[in-house]
Amino acid sequence: MIIRNRSQDNTLAGKAEKATSARERMKGLLGRDGLDDGEALYITPCTSIHSFFMRFVFDAVFLDKQNRVLHCIHRMKPWRLSRLVPSAAGVLELPAGKLEATGTRVGDVLEFVN
Repeated sequence: MIIRNRSQDNTLAGKAEKATSARERMKGLLGRDGLDDGEALYITPCTSIHSFFMRFVFDAVFLDKQNRVLHCIHRMKPWRLSRLVPSAAGVLELPAGKLEATGTRVGDVLEFVN
């Protein structure tokens, strides 16, 4: 799946995966050594994340049901816990620095293309 930032007119990921089952959501990015440029994981439903046992830094963006950005985490380090974002429908996890490189910020609208 491709994920575009319609507000900034650029692409966040060209090869995104979706985690929707309880097992997929619990595993998330655990066991991976990182995300390559263009990769992403969209976890839904999800209102908070953690980076316990993670081996790399990553960016995360919380989205509502209309794919509007509610909260951004730049370069989340291992062994951290995000704040709760009660109105989030899901969270998109990206390579570290991707949010800054694309200018993605709160209020932007993302588009998911299969």
